Amino acid sequence: MKQGFSIILWMVISINFVFAQSAADYDAELAQKLGADDYGMKTYVMAFLLTGDRASEYTQEERAEIQKGHMANINRLAEMGKLILAGPFINGGEKRGIFIFDVSTKAEAEELTNTDPAVQAGVLKMELVEWYGSAALMMIPELHGKVQKKNF
Repeated sequence: MKQGFSIILWMVISINFVFAQSAADYDAELAQKLGADDYGMKTYVMAFLLTGDRASEYTQEERAEIQKGHMANINRLAEMGKLILAGPFINGGEKRGIFIFDVSTKAEAEELTNTDPAVQAGVLKMELVEWYGSAALMMIPELHGKVQKKNF
């Protein structure tokens, strides 16, 4: 699992630097709005969603209800401005997906994580890691709304 985590982290960090702009493009107002440091970066907390210990205990119908609650919670956290990015892994096996939280501490991320019905039911569990990434990620929720045609 640590090797998979390392690969994912390396890929995400690499993407940050590939899209880095020159100093001539610097927008001080935007950087301040997004909470960027001098490198255009900031600290987030990333949550790796993993299959929970009780995932197999539920019927298909119960799982469908838990998933509805999970999606509603994702939308609620995004509307609060705390969840910046979320998505499932495709064929990830035990690794189900990721969240990236705009919070100061792992404790705050854990508190938010514990509001998720799938975590409460034991269908998912989360591994929280502090992460240093582009402050431009803060723009994803606004931009996503411009490309999303349907809601979950």
